[in-house]
Amino acid sequence: MSRNIAIKNTILKHVYHAESIDEKEIFNSLIAFKEKLGDCIVDTTALIHQKIQDGKRILLEGAQGTMLDIDFGTYPFVTSSNTTAGGISTGLGLSLRKVDRIIGIVKAYTTRVGNGPFPTELTDKLGENIREMGGEYGATTGRPRRCGWFDSAVVRYAVKLNDIDMLVITKLDVLDELEEIQICTGYRFNGQVIEDFSLYTGFLDDAEPVYESMPGWQQNLSGIRKYSELPDPARQYLKRIEELVHIPIGIVSVGSHRDETIWVE
Repeated sequence: MSRNIAIKNTILKHVYHAESIDEKEIFNSLIAFKEKLGDCIVDTTALIHQKIQDGKRILLEGAQGTMLDIDFGTYPFVTSSNTTAGGISTGLGLSLRKVDRIIGIVKAYTTRVGNGPFPTELTDKLGENIREMGGEYGATTGRPRRCGWFDSAVVRYAVKLNDIDMLVITKLDVLDELEEIQICTGYRFNGQVIEDFSLYTGFLDDAEPVYESMPGWQQNLSGIRKYSELPDPARQYLKRIEELVHIPIGIVSVGSHRDETIWVE
């Protein structure tokens, strides 16, 4: 056993009261994976640069969301990596100058898993209904997501950080049954209305959302495939989001299936 493993096992035993690790067992399990996946293991950075040189188109998908970014998120309620578009460089070794378009994906309402500030959270029956209608449970852990009204201040912040070109609005259909829908346009803090999201210490603990009320459409959207066929209140809701976040909406989803997608012309 190497000295490093011996030290780790000592820490595991006396600090964490956990079982020791077997160096050979771990090594052999990795060799088994290599035999199955060896042909798929490559230098990803070199591969991506080669494909770009060959004129290929590449789609990059970011994990998690902007507010969980270790540098620009709501620390300490964040993940351990860069979840903004900057992660393209730090995670893949690819210059952002190589990226032609950055697309932001947001729900028609706001959600969050776990702890952390959430100014527009709905802690009443309505929040529970949105959770059930949207199936808002962690894909891996099954933890219920916290749900609230669309927070345009947070989205504006994400648009700036990521230099987003276009928005995709998902789960618009989850709001189908609501008679009235609220949009957070900014916050009231220390007697002033502030439109910009801030990570200033204590701001999100005391900030009060400023809401704008809009009528719901109270109509099933799942069968609609053209933007022009959306009920007027739905289109007005989307238009108001565009006005508040300052970028266009390019795609709207009205269901969980592939064909329940509307391309906005």
